[in-house]
Amino acid sequence: MSPILDGYDFLHAGRVASDISNTEADNPVARRPGCPHRPLIEVPVPHGGSHNMLRVQRALPERYTKASSEQLAHYIDKAKQILGNQVFILGHHYQRDEVMAWADARGDSFRLSVLAQQHPEAKYIVFCGVHFMAESADILTGDHQQVLLPDLNAGCSMADMADIDQVEQAWNELALHTDIQRVVPVTYMNSAADLKAFTARNGGAVCTSSNAQAVLSWALERGEQVLFFPDQHLGRNTGFGLGYSDQHMQVWNPRMDLGGLSEAQCKEAVLLLWKGHCSVHQRFQPEHLTEFRAQHPNGIVIVHPECSREVCAQADQVGSTDYIIKAVAKAPAGSVIGVGTEIHLINRLNNEAPDKTVISLDPLVCPCSTMFRINAAHLAWTLEGLTQGKVFNRITVEPDIADEARVALNRMLSISYGQACADVR
Repeated sequence: MSPILDGYDFLHAGRVASDISNTEADNPVARRPGCPHRPLIEVPVPHGGSHNMLRVQRALPERYTKASSEQLAHYIDKAKQILGNQVFILGHHYQRDEVMAWADARGDSFRLSVLAQQHPEAKYIVFCGVHFMAESADILTGDHQQVLLPDLNAGCSMADMADIDQVEQAWNELALHTDIQRVVPVTYMNSAADLKAFTARNGGAVCTSSNAQAVLSWALERGEQVLFFPDQHLGRNTGFGLGYSDQHMQVWNPRMDLGGLSEAQCKEAVLLLWKGHCSVHQRFQPEHLTEFRAQHPNGIVIVHPECSREVCAQADQVGSTDYIIKAVAKAPAGSVIGVGTEIHLINRLNNEAPDKTVISLDPLVCPCSTMFRINAAHLAWTLEGLTQGKVFNRITVEPDIADEARVALNRMLSISYGQACADVR
């Protein structure tokens, strides 16, 4: 076991949010007016790192779709007893309570992936999260372990906003107008495995929402520019935290020639920010904070750095998912806390802190709909399949891509903790 992973604090590891339309009637909020959505892509995407399968979930048998919550709980409990320590269930913070109740560990995406790696006795890792998280778990776990995603439609819209073809094209375009040797790519943890591999090949690193400042500082010590993808808001907020201003940043639009920028803008920008965003966090607006403070003059506002710069600038605290959890725990009894992040986590924080009131800053309360896809029925189906020797929805990353992606993850750990991870697996 690598000492850097053994000693990894995990305090603010990166997180994810996403939004994808539902093709079945298993998500009661999928078409709620005002909630963001995008069409489900039902074609294979090339480059075997992350999208080498159809992201379309098969319909579940009626045994699960018609079962009551009590029956599903019985199915899950019985399957877990049969499987014992052969299975390790991971639950991301944004999952439904009916799923989190069965998680052997809960946390953000990277923390859960490493925890899976630290349980080599588990032959099956059931990741209740989204697609890129399961990829990371496959990268970090051993060859004898299999990673399963209960619903293949649980993808991340932010991660999907930057694919390998687009990023390679952007890189090639930049090379025509800048000294590409002085450009360092940095990808957010919320990205596909092939993008992490690309980052490693070109001298960059992965970052989380907690260590983005450290990683960007590292990158700018090695180059003059950073190409940051896929979330423009985390990049912008991190840039401001490092003392840069809007004039040092440009948004790269992958759907336009040269990102929609002039040659001068490309050369002069310190941070080239990919035009991507989290569908949930972009919903929070400054007026939400104004309304909250009008109703709760002594309230505390905490938001995630995937929110816009305007929102983060007005918040009392800005931090990752784990940061938000710890900040709520540290708040004085009687506090009213307005939080800008996914509603399932907010509700859980409110329920687990009876001496405080934790509410969403967004009155519409749109869940992360792809996180919302995984429910007790999908979990029961997955686990019962394992008891019958059937492995559903296994997520795999091709070895060459996994090896390179692991290099980018190692660099992140080295930057954050001053020690390279010699053997992640």
